[in-house]
Amino acid sequence: MNKSPRVHTPAFKAQVALAALKGDRTLSEIAAQYQVHVKLVQAWKKQMLEQAATVFTSGVKPASAKDTTVQQAELFEQIGRLKMELEWVSCRLRVSGSDLRSSRATRS
Repeated sequence: MNKSPRVHTPAFKAQVALAALKGDRTLSEIAAQYQVHVKLVQAWKKQMLEQAATVFTSGVKPASAKDTTVQQAELFEQIGRLKMELEWVSCRLRVSGSDLRSSRATRS
């Protein structure tokens, strides 16, 4: 009987970390109340303390790695399309330029 690990929501983690930050109960009591290990309570408390300053940034949401990767892929795709378009236009200009030169040569 293999138990899969529980997945805790960010809201739950914040609630546990805030309870730990209050300091009115021990970490063991908080862990027992929320049915998590003391190490998790310590880790979530530490993470909340480290990232507390980001709460007060001026509406700037830090980009997650996933968002950055998706945006980067979209930009590379756009660069590829623009390169192909530039090649096509350059080729068309060369063709139309040679047509102009050949028509001028026949007039002379």
